[in-house]
Amino acid sequence: MPNYNKLKNISGNTSIVGVAESDQIGKVPEKSPLALHAEAASNALDDAGLKFSDVDGLFTAGWSTLDVAEYIGIQPRFTDSTSVGGSSFVIHIAHAIAAISAGYCEVALITHGQSGRSDRAPLSRHDGIPMIQYEYPYGIIGPPSSYSLACNRYMHLYGEDKTREAMANIAVSTRKWANLNPKAYFYNKEMTLDDYHDSRWVSWPFHLLDCCLVTDAGAAIVITTKDRAKDLRKKSVNILGIAEGHDHSMISQMPDLTKAFGTKTGPQAIKMSGINLEDIDLAMIYDSFTFTVLVSLENIGFCNPGEGPEFLLEKNISPGGGFPLNTNGGGLSYTHPGMYGIFTIVEAVRQLRNEAEDRQIDNCNLALAHGTGGLLSSTATVILGI
Repeated sequence: MPNYNKLKNISGNTSIVGVAESDQIGKVPEKSPLALHAEAASNALDDAGLKFSDVDGLFTAGWSTLDVAEYIGIQPRFTDSTSVGGSSFVIHIAHAIAAISAGYCEVALITHGQSGRSDRAPLSRHDGIPMIQYEYPYGIIGPPSSYSLACNRYMHLYGEDKTREAMANIAVSTRKWANLNPKAYFYNKEMTLDDYHDSRWVSWPFHLLDCCLVTDAGAAIVITTKDRAKDLRKKSVNILGIAEGHDHSMISQMPDLTKAFGTKTGPQAIKMSGINLEDIDLAMIYDSFTFTVLVSLENIGFCNPGEGPEFLLEKNISPGGGFPLNTNGGGLSYTHPGMYGIFTIVEAVRQLRNEAEDRQIDNCNLALAHGTGGLLSSTATVILGI
């Protein structure tokens, strides 16, 4: 069990002082993933008012810190390449604050770059992986088929019609937020409920518009001590609570298809932060699929199992509604290069700093960001505040 006394001691002692994307996101075939890493890192450090020479801790997923550090020209004293899917970068925040608190580093850089749209790598040929041996032969290949299996179970338990209504609501509302974000891949591209329902099937019960984008993009986060943050360029954002974990790799081994590890990370992050879920002003929830958002809200504790559709209808997640959700347009309409979790943090920090321009929400003082990785396999939840 987590030692909450120790966790409380490090709550709020570290701050996010810089965030940024790469210069371009969307379709960028002329730039390598490492170039996207470097651009995002440079932009985030500039946002913080720091230099590459200030960085002594480096965190990446997908690409080794060896390659990234060499490419951007740094020699970190602390290094972490934890890679468990799209939640990895939220998990890196936990590792960064632990390393900073222990004295291993003072300025941590979390960076990501991925050419999900321009690269077309073949399926893994590592035949020793259990997933290849035991799931692929039966057609469970890739996230759409795996996530749709979980969604089918949810529909069986809680009703197909209301689940479908909730997923359509998530897709359309997220697109409305994207239309307020000039950086979004689907900026100025409206979506109606008819568009959603008429979009082609991908893997039942998912329409095309239930599924995330596939883009090229990079992003980065800079974290340092609360004391050092006082002298930097912009308002710092405090890391109040965070938790991580995973419970399976293959979808067939998921203990409960409607309950991911967020049932543990959500409450732990909230308890560490000392706040209540009702205090949250913004929720940035990983949206690899519309279903991911629905089940994550329930898992974290915003509502009880099966109550997600009613929660979404009551709260109103569209711009101007009572529950701001994925205000950048999310992985469904903003960007999703393959692993997306870092972008939930970038947007949360911008909202907390009052830097979100046309999509800025009122009185944003506390934000929750939640990452999901693999096949509903890993999760990480972080509470940020000013």
